[in-house]
Amino acid sequence: MRLRIKIPPFLIAVLIVLSGVFAYFSHNPLLNQLELKTIDMRFRVRGEIETDSRVALAVIDERSIDSEGKWIWPRSRIAALIEKLSAAGAEVIAFDIGFIDPDDNGPVMTLRNVRNKLQTLSISEVSLDSYLDELTRAADNDGILAEAIRQSRSKVVLGYFFQMDGESGAHTSPDQVRVQAEAVDSSRYSLVRYASATAADFPFVQAHLPESNIPRIAAATPYSGYFNMFPDEDGVIRWIPGVIAYGNSLYAHLSIKTIEAYLEAPLSLYVADYGATHFQVGDLAVPTDEMGRIMINYRGGSNTFDHISVTDILNDRVDPARIRDKIIVVGVTAVGIYDLRVTPFENVYPGVEIHANLIDSILAGDFLHQPAWAAVFDIFAIVCAGMLIGIAIPRLRVTLGAIITILLLSGYILLCQYLFSRMGLVLNLVYPVLVIFVAYIALSLYRYLVQEGQKRFIKNAFSTYLSPAVVNQLIDSPEKLVLGGQKREITAFFSDVEGFTTISEKLTPEALVELLNEFLTEMTDIVLDNAGMVDKFEGDAIIAMFGAPNDLKEHARAACFACIRMQKRLEELRPVWKEAKGVTIRMRIGLCTGQAVVGNMGSKSRMDYTMMGDTVNTAARLEGVNKFYGTYVMIGESTYEAASDAVFAREIDSINVVGKSLPVKIYQLIGLPEEVDDAVRRLVETYEKGLGAYRKQEWDNAIDLFEQALVINPDDTPSRVMSGRCQEFKETPPGPDWNGAFSMRSK
Repeated sequence: MRLRIKIPPFLIAVLIVLSGVFAYFSHNPLLNQLELKTIDMRFRVRGEIETDSRVALAVIDERSIDSEGKWIWPRSRIAALIEKLSAAGAEVIAFDIGFIDPDDNGPVMTLRNVRNKLQTLSISEVSLDSYLDELTRAADNDGILAEAIRQSRSKVVLGYFFQMDGESGAHTSPDQVRVQAEAVDSSRYSLVRYASATAADFPFVQAHLPESNIPRIAAATPYSGYFNMFPDEDGVIRWIPGVIAYGNSLYAHLSIKTIEAYLEAPLSLYVADYGATHFQVGDLAVPTDEMGRIMINYRGGSNTFDHISVTDILNDRVDPARIRDKIIVVGVTAVGIYDLRVTPFENVYPGVEIHANLIDSILAGDFLHQPAWAAVFDIFAIVCAGMLIGIAIPRLRVTLGAIITILLLSGYILLCQYLFSRMGLVLNLVYPVLVIFVAYIALSLYRYLVQEGQKRFIKNAFSTYLSPAVVNQLIDSPEKLVLGGQKREITAFFSDVEGFTTISEKLTPEALVELLNEFLTEMTDIVLDNAGMVDKFEGDAIIAMFGAPNDLKEHARAACFACIRMQKRLEELRPVWKEAKGVTIRMRIGLCTGQAVVGNMGSKSRMDYTMMGDTVNTAARLEGVNKFYGTYVMIGESTYEAASDAVFAREIDSINVVGKSLPVKIYQLIGLPEEVDDAVRRLVETYEKGLGAYRKQEWDNAIDLFEQALVINPDDTPSRVMSGRCQEFKETPPGPDWNGAFSMRSK
């Protein structure tokens, strides 16, 4: 079994990033609406900001309606309002009200006045023609309003609107169209600067027909502007259309023309090949989007600006300081008759105050805009955010990955909020955040599925070879398991049952299998208990390793402890098996510590986690060397050096192993230091002295010392072997170049 990962995690991140970029350029309606909602959120997080004191509202509110009569008022009253505002020192008076049709109150009032007068006067006492002329002038409300506008010391900006569809103006005659076009001529951009001939063909929003003020009133002032507002898809007013095309001309919004009147500077529009870039009033440049739209930097909710009731103005109940030198925007706020708008701050907002917000923010130089490099930044943010998640999540732990993702999300959101609140920059929030979120979810899910596969793979592959604790360690940290092979330091373990062929001949197949299973179970449990891994079983032989695939710092010690426990357990089981089966089991073990290649090896259809290398081969040789010296646990020099402070062992000899060019020092593992008695310590001390004399070729001295060791323990086979070898070398010396190592004649 092996784990197959077909899609690299980084490729998943790349696909998500490409999807995000595609969605960004395809202007997904759902995501675009979500982005608009984030703009509203940015307004609310920023909160209200202080307004410029140069803008105030003259509002036709409920109190004005109650006092002055129901709306619509005679235009003579509007004329009186202009006169009052002008006298109070208003700099500009802008009307969010259109005077589209003639005032029909004049003829009615005239007839009433004539009838009443004729009843009280004698025709011979007064000239009827003269009186009727006087009444006509007094009843001409449109003329009165036009005259008030002309005579006003304040600059008056009139408002009108464009019909945007053909059906609304289908009934209008060509002469009427011409008249209305002439009436809105004062709202054209005085200068349009095109970057090229191509720029002149840019398709701005096209109007079908203006619904202008009546000619007499329109001609009374050089300033006018349309008050059209186009809500976004969700019905919220976030932009003002700064440019509308009609015929061959481009027209400006009421708010823009109001600023032109206030600054008394020429108004210019700048158009590049891709659309509008900005408009300019004198030295004040205001950025727009390519369609000429201006984002409204709302100062707050309704009543953010000074609302002055019109009835108070008409009846001189207003401190002139609230009007003097200011831009006064006139509009209706009375419930039921004013245009309700939805803004980022409120769902019910007077349209007249939207003009005030735009005028105020432009004069303060505090406008919102999407810079020319916004799209590049948005794409950069999408790519960087997605790639960062793609790199980080597969490499970090789950908790740290979640923390990084949260920090990245919150950091980008805070950056966008800061740029919005402090610099007026509107950058895309939804697409980068969505890419971060989707990439994190996708990679986390992918990682979970992969890890589950890894866990199943590890459990299936190692549960029969490793202890549950070690398997769980690998499941928790699969990076410690390098599939395919790696070089690392381990302690290799080889064991074999002494005289197993003879034992197998004494038992029936069933009894042999039963005994072998009991033996292997007992020995395997000890390996696993000491954090070792069983590589394989070969008949009665056990091949194991310590230090792989799990990290085991003291693997040499663990292997030695396992060997000592195995020999003790066999001492306990021998009488049991002797009585039950009639056989005696002894086991020889070889240990060697060093570098080895470990990992999954084999074919594509069949592989095992195993070990290879010189260390492994040496351990196998040491297991066989036990037979020659009559020992049961033989360890190499490297194992002894790594575990000498925790175990008791004696150096047996130096041998030239088949397949190795350098001599190998071999040690007999005896037991734990605290369990070794004085007799064994004397035996080891005497043996080591004999080994020293042997290496100096002091044969008689060596023989004497080995014989002394046999006196201490007559069953000590290594002493007997070395004593006999000294007798041979005494008769046939090895020569002056001898290195003290004995050459084994077999594996």
